[in-house]
Amino acid sequence: MHSKLLLASTFGAAAAFQAPAASKATSSLQAMYNPSSFDDVQSLPGILNPTGFFDPAGLSNDVSASELKRYREAELTHGRVAMLASLGFLVGESGFTPLFEGKISGIGINQFWQVPTGFWPVILLFIAVPETFRALRGWMEPTVPENYFQLRPGYTPGDLDFDPLGLKPEDPEALKEMQTKELQHGRLAMLAAAGMIVQELQTGATLF
Repeated sequence: MHSKLLLASTFGAAAAFQAPAASKATSSLQAMYNPSSFDDVQSLPGILNPTGFFDPAGLSNDVSASELKRYREAELTHGRVAMLASLGFLVGESGFTPLFEGKISGIGINQFWQVPTGFWPVILLFIAVPETFRALRGWMEPTVPENYFQLRPGYTPGDLDFDPLGLKPEDPEALKEMQTKELQHGRLAMLAAAGMIVQELQTGATLF
């Protein structure tokens, strides 16, 4: 599932090589960008030159728009967790640990188990609340088999309607660019977090 996600998420088409005569039509199509539509696999965010459309394993072949949307939801969720995890490694091993009287130390992969067990319900709450909200907002009620593992038709993957700083652009193309940036940062963070975990498992030492 994860390998499908990493590859299927890079689908798209590069418009830089189109003929000048098609530029007007391209601009018209771009202005119609709908973030909740996954009907055209070659127009999804997350596409960067010079790679452009990249699906060497053909994982997008014969895949429904609903399934592609589910892949993207999973990628965004994993990417966001990986970004937090990467930051957590760096901060946790920097020595800046104001919580718990600074008693948490050592390699990052072992620090969670040093957290007092009385604090674990708080961590569980911080995980459960957004996950429950995401499930209610994005996923169809599993009342019939046809709804199992299906996202709502009008739902935009990753959009929890939480933007207290007002960073979400109103312009569709600006939104698509921001979505691409988040996807790229999330992909890099997934590789970074995996690398840090493997390094500490092999060396048993902190990153720095």
